[in-house]
Amino acid sequence: MAESTVCAFLGLGNMGFPMAGHLVDAGHRVRVYNRTESTARKWLDTDGGEHASAHATPADAARGADAVFICVGGDDDVRSVVYGDDGVLGSLEPGAVIVDHTTASAALARELAAACAEVGVGFVDAPISGGQAGAENGQLSVMCGGEQADFDKVAPLIDAYAKAITLIGPAGSGQTTKMVNQILCAGAIQGAAEALAFGEQAGLDMKLVFQAVTQGAANSWYLSNRGETMLDDEFDFGFAVDWMVKDLGLVRDEAASLGAPTPLTEMTSRYLADSQAAGDNRQDATVIIRRYREQRRRDE
Repeated sequence: MAESTVCAFLGLGNMGFPMAGHLVDAGHRVRVYNRTESTARKWLDTDGGEHASAHATPADAARGADAVFICVGGDDDVRSVVYGDDGVLGSLEPGAVIVDHTTASAALARELAAACAEVGVGFVDAPISGGQAGAENGQLSVMCGGEQADFDKVAPLIDAYAKAITLIGPAGSGQTTKMVNQILCAGAIQGAAEALAFGEQAGLDMKLVFQAVTQGAANSWYLSNRGETMLDDEFDFGFAVDWMVKDLGLVRDEAASLGAPTPLTEMTSRYLADSQAAGDNRQDATVIIRRYREQRRRDE
């Protein structure tokens, strides 16, 4: 695609808001849609410019666009902005490409790829990893599924907010790779919570323990970036429990269809469900360390 491209961006949440801004910074013309209009107006005031505009419907935002980026909540939210009279699919010209950054099901990705192909529109499922900080700093990892030609069109655009962009395979491969990513994250969170709670119960100076274990093979992104906040019982930020529950639900559904065992995912899902029951829904997922502490108090 040309250096300056007409892009539509649908969904200006914690991730989409800065991602759309990076497209503007890269010199592209950006047309946005958000379900809450005040958020779209705020985006225009902070990240917009003479080549940015907000629109009342997904179809209006996508009309005339070369690429449409979607970053919403889940499968049903994606369908609501793609299909119907107000959806983007009916307003795109052949040759345009839809890029879905939503963490959604692989089945939805394959469904959308087929629907797009019927009208000559490309489709790439492209879930992201890196959190809000990665979106703000333009350092996301983007896992893609789709046709090589469609990927080649949009990769230079995605590069505005990514540090790594990988085409894994056909449609659905990006979403399945994101599931691999979330299994790994769940394991890192569970391991960090159990290890730090164990150290606390052993009476160790956990600040010193943290300094020691983060310098060796036991270190992980979660331990380095969330270890100290877990020790300080601070969780009012980051990737919320509800979001991780949603993502691991996708993993569990896909695992069931594949017949793949995922016992660690099942374990972490139970801890997250207990966190939801305790009212920690919007706290960072590392809040599961509280479940270990509660168990210790019950046993004392």
